[in-house]
Amino acid sequence: MEVTRKPLQFVGTSHDDLKAFPGEARRDAGFNLDFVQRGLVGPGVKEIRVRDATGAYRVIYLATRPEAVYVLHCFQKKTQKTRKADIELAARRFAQIGD
Repeated sequence: MEVTRKPLQFVGTSHDDLKAFPGEARRDAGFNLDFVQRGLVGPGVKEIRVRDATGAYRVIYLATRPEAVYVLHCFQKKTQKTRKADIELAARRFAQIGD
């Protein structure tokens, strides 16, 4: 049985930001995004958390739309709490998608 896979739609600079992750973190994020595309992870606006030797990385995505999984923001997390600027950027990109 073939699994239906939603396409990824990168918003803003999220694709370039993801490509800038170190190799191991980029592979782990891609592996997790594949699960999201195949519907194996719950829908909604969520966060993928990835760690490697250089630190912690995050990918914020939206999976509730039927046409695609939208990658809103990819960044390296440098503090315990997610920066307000990162949250606001993801929110602005979410608003760009529209209804």
